[in-house]
Amino acid sequence: MLNSRLKILSLADVPRWRDALRKRGIPLVVTNGCFDLLHVGHITYLESARNLGGALLVGLNSDVSVRSLKGPTRPLNPEQDRAIVIAALECVDGVAIFTETRADRFLQIVEPDIYVKGGDYTMDSLDQTERRTVEAVGGRIVILPLVPGKSTTRLIEKIAR
Repeated sequence: MLNSRLKILSLADVPRWRDALRKRGIPLVVTNGCFDLLHVGHITYLESARNLGGALLVGLNSDVSVRSLKGPTRPLNPEQDRAIVIAALECVDGVAIFTETRADRFLQIVEPDIYVKGGDYTMDSLDQTERRTVEAVGGRIVILPLVPGKSTTRLIEKIAR
């Protein structure tokens, strides 16, 4: 029986989940974001991230952190809805909601083998605390290209027109 909600982890549960992967020798890929309105750019990105390792954990920005990052009209979908939608994807093995605007505390908890960011980042523009956190646990950072013309902001603008 399928139940994507079982893939949603509390931050308190993440270390035990992570340890189980380590014991089985499964490399963990981690990414994070708002994932407000899912589109082909997100799917392409998440599938590409998952293909880099044995399991993919998505850190999902909470509603409070999305508002801080994107403005008072966002998110369009509440965090629990966004978590269920992301968890329902075959390429995603786990989802954990975090409340901060930056992912460094989340990354300290998760200890990724590979941390993936989208092509709107470079190694220099990436939050350097996040970078140091990943490097401190022996992880590496991979930047994946964006799908041209695909973004939640563009989609919202198109709907508004």
